[in-house]
Amino acid sequence: MRLLGLATLASLTGLVATPAVAAEQQASSLNYGADQFWTRIGVAKVSPTSDNGRIDAIDADVDVGDDSAFAFTLGYRFTDTLGIELLAAQNFEHDISLNGEKAGSVDHLPPTLTLQYYPLGGSQSRIQPYIGAGINYTHFSDETLDDGTKLEMDDNWGAAAQIGADLVINEHWAANVAVWYLDIDSDVTVAGSIHDKVEIDPIVTMAGISYRF
Repeated sequence: MRLLGLATLASLTGLVATPAVAAEQQASSLNYGADQFWTRIGVAKVSPTSDNGRIDAIDADVDVGDDSAFAFTLGYRFTDTLGIELLAAQNFEHDISLNGEKAGSVDHLPPTLTLQYYPLGGSQSRIQPYIGAGINYTHFSDETLDDGTKLEMDDNWGAAAQIGADLVINEHWAANVAVWYLDIDSDVTVAGSIHDKVEIDPIVTMAGISYRF
């Protein structure tokens, strides 16, 4: 009788323990931890600030329009909470308006490198927020004005700040949303002789998926 009771107790213990072990294993697989690479892929929108400067020599207020393009990041986590991430994208093409009228366009690439902090890294949380700060390099190309006047915009180094979050789906996949602020100020040359500065300073928003490996 005693042996039967012990067997029954062991059986019940196993029934209780099995779901607990399974839940623990599932939670463990959601961990953000050290020594992880990831890539994030999605669509990014670059939205310059509404006041982009003024070219006094031609008495014109400058406005740089929004644009969206495919973007991706590659990152690595050194510890549970510290990582580094590089943002890259297709060319963004922005309309340039002078005194409210479309006057031309410019392409730019804004690769951005940020050091990131993950406050919940190493935990089983399905929501993994992060913040970051770093540096941005902006390369301008295909600067054109509709009337044929020569336009040149100098490349720029500037500061960058970032906030984002992953919604973890499983051990590899997550949904992601992120926002960057980029300090982009470009020296502008018009017709080879008119010099001024344009402040773009965009907010970059990106939504997509994340894959950890």
